[in-house]
Amino acid sequence: MRLWPVMARSGMPELGLGARIGMPELGQIKDHCLSSKSLGCSKLIHGQLIKVGFNRHTFLGNRCFDLYTKVGTASDALRAFDDIANKNTISWNICLRLYVKYGNLEGARNLFDEMAERDVVSWNTMISGYASNGHFDYGLELFRGMQIAGTKPNEFTFSILVSSVTSASHGKQIHGCLMRSGVSLLNVMVGNSLIHMYGTLGLVDYALGVFLAMEAIDVISWNSLILGCCKSGHSELALNQFCLMVSIGYSPDEFTISTVTTVCTNLQNLEKGKQIFAFCVKVGFLSNTIVSSAVIDLFAKCNRLEDSIRLFEEINKRDSVVCDTMISSYARHGLREDALQHFVITFRDNLRPTEFTLSSVLSCASSLLPAEQGTQFHSLVVKLGMDSDSVVASSLVEMYAKYGLIDTSIKIFAEIDLKDLISWNTMILGLTQNGRVAETLELFKELIGRGPPPDRITLVGVLLACNYGSFVDEGMLLFSSMERAYGVLPRYEHYLCVVDMMARVGKLKEAMDIIEAMPYEPSPSIWESILRVCGADGDLKLIERVAERLIEYDPQSSLPYLVLARAYEMRGRWESMVRVRKAINETYVKKLVGCSWIGIRNHMFIFKENHLLHHEDKDIYSVHRLLIWEMGIEGYVPSLYENVYSKGKESKVEVI
Repeated sequence: MRLWPVMARSGMPELGLGARIGMPELGQIKDHCLSSKSLGCSKLIHGQLIKVGFNRHTFLGNRCFDLYTKVGTASDALRAFDDIANKNTISWNICLRLYVKYGNLEGARNLFDEMAERDVVSWNTMISGYASNGHFDYGLELFRGMQIAGTKPNEFTFSILVSSVTSASHGKQIHGCLMRSGVSLLNVMVGNSLIHMYGTLGLVDYALGVFLAMEAIDVISWNSLILGCCKSGHSELALNQFCLMVSIGYSPDEFTISTVTTVCTNLQNLEKGKQIFAFCVKVGFLSNTIVSSAVIDLFAKCNRLEDSIRLFEEINKRDSVVCDTMISSYARHGLREDALQHFVITFRDNLRPTEFTLSSVLSCASSLLPAEQGTQFHSLVVKLGMDSDSVVASSLVEMYAKYGLIDTSIKIFAEIDLKDLISWNTMILGLTQNGRVAETLELFKELIGRGPPPDRITLVGVLLACNYGSFVDEGMLLFSSMERAYGVLPRYEHYLCVVDMMARVGKLKEAMDIIEAMPYEPSPSIWESILRVCGADGDLKLIERVAERLIEYDPQSSLPYLVLARAYEMRGRWESMVRVRKAINETYVKKLVGCSWIGIRNHMFIFKENHLLHHEDKDIYSVHRLLIWEMGIEGYVPSLYENVYSKGKESKVEVI
């Protein structure tokens, strides 16, 4: 087969005028097509094979078929597959890989079951397909079937399995199978995979054991160990391993430095982070966007946002990772407008936003922009094809819940195919915050039945729902069983929910009993909850006791002073009232100013207590008085909390 006309048109390296195809030449042509990712080049080669009838040849047909699976379409690849007259195991393995590549696991499994002969590549491809699509249990079942069928797993088999393990028990089982199969830790790739697996599972002792048992280690081994320590919350140990790595002569790479920078961020160790930053400048690692984004994140989380901005502005080549980190940094510091403006600039520079960028932007939009503009961001998400991503979808659920459009949140949540725990938690909290507490409890039952195990955030959302809905029995049952049933130890936020729930229904004694039984010192928020429920007309001894505790925690908090002053005033204890008011004047007490905002026609209007910002103030207050009057007709009664800040009915209405 003469090649020079094909080469002339496709830009391939010439083999010489009049040259005929051979196996080495075919390999050279295929490599060229792969490197250039040229579908046209691949079709030219395929056409020449068809012309001379070599497309039916098993070896040449397999090479062409394999080429199409990498640079062509599925239909092109399957046509090449159908042309092969005598298909062998390699042919079927390539076809199996094609099905897995396009996510057709059902078709892949049907093909796998029909294969007359299966080798280790066949099993590995099918196991990899299940594992990479989130079906690890099916992959593990297939691995057991592989052993029963007598096919010996190789290093790649175990590498697939350990990279997909989600439970410690499965990880240990696979490690045991690996040792029994004769695969030695002399294989650095297998050892590194085990270190990474145990680190991801939080089993740092096992990761260290594998590391020490390896005959040979490389930089990836160190990176896996340091990353495992970091992910498991052992940041100090991760930093120590990095120091040991450098001291015995291993040169860290960009991945090492980005991980160690993250460790410094977790430790809030700015001084050590500066040393790592200096090393980056010295060896030129800042040109790597992963490293520079980690340093930007370090400065931002150590309250040095100005340094983050300065470093970002000095970066010549920016990608979506760096821009995402800068947007997240702005959002974390409450500079939501800057975050949104930076997102717009990034988008105009034709940098495709990542799912994490969109998550940060949607969070900013829900806190700053009207619902109409929030829906525009939703449209952008759909246009970019990221609406199916669980991170982005969860952010959309949260955004609409904050807007009060909870039905839209429910619809988006229902359309998420693979719901992770973040998705469930976001929906549970959204329903609770919108007063749909009965639906929260139903969703929690659904999560227990078919979702991932709940965590502390899940239980906070459910306990809040019990609090808001006065479901005391359900709340206490959940609180008393959360450690036994779900393995979650009650923390401050759980105690706060339960104490507030009991206090709201008038069970102050029970609430105080729960506080006394706490295994650690109650937080100020818990005492504030009791004080708000007591109001100014409650048990004076309890008010004094709680107010004193709050003043000890935060002398500048206005709440205990105001409640005490009002309580003394109502009981005619004028000297005590004057003493408290004098303490307010002598102590710099923080006054909490109520603030609300509303979006109208793409403009955000902000309202603060006793602060007029608009020319239409007369109209605003006319409508305000009308609303108060209508609320009174409907039977609205101000809460005890509002009594704290008022001296009479008239001032109470003004504050509302």
